[in-house]
Amino acid sequence: MDATGIHLWLVLWKAYEAVRRHAERHIHSLGLGFSDFAVLEVLLHKGPSPVNTIGDLVHLTSGSITAAIDRLERKSLVARCAHSSDRRARVVHLTEMGRQLIECAFRDHAAAMEAATSGLTAAERAAAVVLLKKLGRSAQAKGGAG
Repeated sequence: MDATGIHLWLVLWKAYEAVRRHAERHIHSLGLGFSDFAVLEVLLHKGPSPVNTIGDLVHLTSGSITAAIDRLERKSLVARCAHSSDRRARVVHLTEMGRQLIECAFRDHAAAMEAATSGLTAAERAAAVVLLKKLGRSAQAKGGAG
């Protein structure tokens, strides 16, 4: 078996792309775009957050996160309110309709990701998580991004 760094990178890339495509197809089947789903998921799990914080977490530029929040606000899924200590900042939170949508969508998405990763046993997935975290930390320490 080829255990070179380049081979590992290619295998990781192909596996990531396959799982990503599965995730995106599923998210689109829910009637959501990937960035909208990502924003709603952050708000579900992190709670109300400033726009720039959400953008950093979902890897969207300032302009893209503003467009996403605007789009979700027009659909009444999120609302902006003033920051408690910084009058220049706006905090985004889920509306009740947004919370209901993302709770259901996330539950469905979790099941879809179980299906996408079912080629590995639970023990193999746990081992993969440990190894991939180790690999990511090592790559980052050696000057990798992310």
